[in-house]
Amino acid sequence: MGKKTGQKRPPVAEIERGAIHKSWRNRVSVALVYPNTYHVGMSNLGLHTVYGLLNAFEHVLCERAFFPQARAHRVQGGLGEPKLVSLESKRSLADFDVVAFSLAFENDFPNLLTLLDMAGLPLFAADRNANHPLIMAGGVACFINPEPIAPFIDLIAIGEAELLLPPIFGEHRSFQFKSRETKADFLTDLAQNIPGLYVPELYAPEYSKDGTLKALTPQRGLPEKIKRVYVADLNAIETQSAIITPDTTFDATHLVEVSRGCPHGCRFCSAGYIYRPPRFRAIDNLEKQIGKGLETTDKIGLVGAAVSDLPGLSSLCQFAAQQKDGARVSFSSLRADALDEDLIASLKKSGVKTATIAPDAGSARMRAVINKGLSEETILAAIENLVAAGIPNVKLYFMIGLPTETADDVSAIVNLCRKIKHMFLATSRAQKRIGEITVSLNSFVPKPVTPFQWVSMDSIDSLKAKIKTIKSALKKVPNIRIHADVPRWAYVQALFSRGDRRVADILYMAHQNKGNWPKTLKASPVNPDFYVARERGLDELFPWDFIDHGIKKSFLKNEYDRALKSRPSPPCPIESCQLCGVCKTIA
Repeated sequence: MGKKTGQKRPPVAEIERGAIHKSWRNRVSVALVYPNTYHVGMSNLGLHTVYGLLNAFEHVLCERAFFPQARAHRVQGGLGEPKLVSLESKRSLADFDVVAFSLAFENDFPNLLTLLDMAGLPLFAADRNANHPLIMAGGVACFINPEPIAPFIDLIAIGEAELLLPPIFGEHRSFQFKSRETKADFLTDLAQNIPGLYVPELYAPEYSKDGTLKALTPQRGLPEKIKRVYVADLNAIETQSAIITPDTTFDATHLVEVSRGCPHGCRFCSAGYIYRPPRFRAIDNLEKQIGKGLETTDKIGLVGAAVSDLPGLSSLCQFAAQQKDGARVSFSSLRADALDEDLIASLKKSGVKTATIAPDAGSARMRAVINKGLSEETILAAIENLVAAGIPNVKLYFMIGLPTETADDVSAIVNLCRKIKHMFLATSRAQKRIGEITVSLNSFVPKPVTPFQWVSMDSIDSLKAKIKTIKSALKKVPNIRIHADVPRWAYVQALFSRGDRRVADILYMAHQNKGNWPKTLKASPVNPDFYVARERGLDELFPWDFIDHGIKKSFLKNEYDRALKSRPSPPCPIESCQLCGVCKTIA
């Protein structure tokens, strides 16, 4: 961040702090692969967590690899093509016992195939044998819907790494990774004995005449449903950066996870449902982690889907400010209704120049549909207080194509932006400094395990028209910049998000076409609109229904009905209420 383009930068190994280098002798070797660039991967706290957990085992060594656009991996081969090697020892991925992909976003699925190909490994699990590395995958994208990548992966982790990795890589299994006679028997043993593990080749999909999924039948006595495993008490673990590097979105910041899940129940957000129940760490636990981070940097990043809901957040910020010369604290996300004086003061002290507010929708009706729980007055007051405190720039996050959206709802985005600009200008003048408003427009993608998993996605043409309407209406308003995503890529994301195992054929075709998605979608024998543009039947079996998150489908259906009636729902009370089913499941 903030570096001049064209400036020669030192190798990653010279700017990292905390990387672990182990001898390969008598150890299970794991290549932890993030299917995106080094910059993106090292900004992901999940990658840090798995790296630290695996290397904590004395008998395991874990090294990292990233998509070859990362400058750390532009090792030139004979024909000038980048060669895929691990960051720590520069070993080929084919040399490792295990290649483990960390998948946070569906749009990285195509990169997974590219990386397997670059490593010289067969793409399909059925074509690999015991002499090849075991290909694993985990991360949030895997326990939302792993089916579009299922044919390429041997073993998929459904849940949180802290509980899954110890039994998989326990010392008593070391010899199995080194001397697997048959891959199928080894995988069966893992799946039968470790909750939360999914072996796709041991589950056979069956489809109805109308193309919908009829059944996903397990073999070898495996369960029909795989329970998502999770850490009930976050205070029993620490989740923080394993390596400090300036080459991330957060620029040499020590990240500390404060929570998992979110109580607000926004109906478009998978994370608000698959991470239930919402869990928060105690302040003394977080103070300990912040203290560790301040040994190497003065920048602390608090991470979580609901950071501003953390009990005692203000006191935690005060604690950080009292350490050394005062830590610079930043937040991954803050709700407009939580921006009190203490939090705004922490943002200002940390040198924050741009604050992000997510109204998500322009009209009160649409915010009720998505259960956002923010009034226009609250949004305007939050921005006014930020600017008045000396934070000059604001980024506004909106979605287009939401269920039941009308032309009036699209116009409401323009009207709200104009109101914000009016208030923003008046407050900025009092500060004798006028900043900038950035409006981010994002196409709504229906996600699994949400009340909107039944809806169809808006068409590409419609989304483009809505973007054009908003841009045209705001283009002459000074100090407002507009960024919009590309609806076609949102369409592809929806294909991966909502697809069954047959989507793997489309993914493979795109790989063969070298990423030419227009050509791929046009030639696909499977109609992609079947997954993206089709409204689902309320009783339809979904590709992801084999994953047991503990949430009753009847609860999601009820929330869907409330959305169609523009009726909001209260936040999750966190303590056991038996409503969605998660707390009843764990009671």
